[in-house]
Amino acid sequence: MIVAALVQPVGADPVARIPRHGVVREDVMVASQTGLQDWVAGFRLRAQADGISAQTLDDALTGITFLPQVLDRDLHQNEFTKTIWDYLDKAVSDDRIAAGQKALVKFGPLLTQIEARYGVDRQVVVAIWGLESAYGQVRGDISTVGALATLAYASRRAGFFEGQLIAALRILQAGNVTPARMQGSWAGAMGHTQFMPSSFLDLAVDFDGDGRRDIWGDDPGDALASTAAFLARWGWHRGQPWGVEVVLPAGFDYALAGEIVHKSVAEWAALGVKAAVGAVPEGGPASVLLPGGARGAAFLIFPNFHVLEHYNTADAYVIAVGHLGDRIMGGPAIQASWPRDLRALTFDERVELQARLTAAGFDAGGADGRIGPLTIAAIRGFQGSVGLVADGFPSLDVLIRLR
Repeated sequence: MIVAALVQPVGADPVARIPRHGVVREDVMVASQTGLQDWVAGFRLRAQADGISAQTLDDALTGITFLPQVLDRDLHQNEFTKTIWDYLDKAVSDDRIAAGQKALVKFGPLLTQIEARYGVDRQVVVAIWGLESAYGQVRGDISTVGALATLAYASRRAGFFEGQLIAALRILQAGNVTPARMQGSWAGAMGHTQFMPSSFLDLAVDFDGDGRRDIWGDDPGDALASTAAFLARWGWHRGQPWGVEVVLPAGFDYALAGEIVHKSVAEWAALGVKAAVGAVPEGGPASVLLPGGARGAAFLIFPNFHVLEHYNTADAYVIAVGHLGDRIMGGPAIQASWPRDLRALTFDERVELQARLTAAGFDAGGADGRIGPLTIAAIRGFQGSVGLVADGFPSLDVLIRLR
């Protein structure tokens, strides 16, 4: 459950001297470690006022160190820095599909129980497991408390991560896990399916009834059931698709693409939208998504797509989960080709693109480096104004034309 990057200006960032790329200098490291300890002293008072005991704070915070690699990862998440095709090549590799099919068999009885209790299709639970920890093989070895303290002290989202750190301390105080075992990813996500601490508190379950919600151990039962409980909480519809690859008709109006336009399957069919393989199943109101622009694959996405966005907001991640689940169940590969001659824009280029779009009269909704619906609409507006295919894709060509 990786946290989506919400990039903001650095401003008074206490580690503003740390470069986005490369190795952090030793003098900066020393200053940052000292600064972290000063921050911890203030944080202890806030945490105790929020109900965290002195003993829990002593056990969790003694000896923590500043982790510069955590800040670097915060700025370079794969879902936002790779092209969709490069991301899917790794996320839905043949090896990952094969391992998922083996997991589906090995844990079949467990998955049957989870599916029956929570009404969430087993393949999507297994796909999340596969993406988040390679089916439990790579659960993360970074101290959750250390990562969250570093991010709460020094990141662009200090308030969010301080809240997650408080949640992690509540988990420790409740005895679900020890500080030494509370390990995970750079963002504080933990266990087989990488739950953030606040989500753990709200939705993790003790599926095996042993009195602890254990998502860290070798037995994946609690973690997989917790993932199903999470998806059920956000409205997963069992047996309905997350999305389906489609072929768009010649002359398709790209103004109809995007998550804000919803039509029934019949309405899309009347416009000439067809399944790439087989038929498009019914699944509620659907939207056309073009993650690689007009030259890439097109998808009709359904309400289950938006449920998965609660796990991770990146389109690349949601498509990877959905497609991996389909492939694990024997579904076809993506049929369309991708524009592999294109590259992803860097963070600085995305910020520049948004700023130049707005300056040209196409409101991108700010210049934060995130390519969301407003930025896509702005790109589409600019493309149409200069005679390009208005697919909303943030290509280098669009940026160059804006310069």
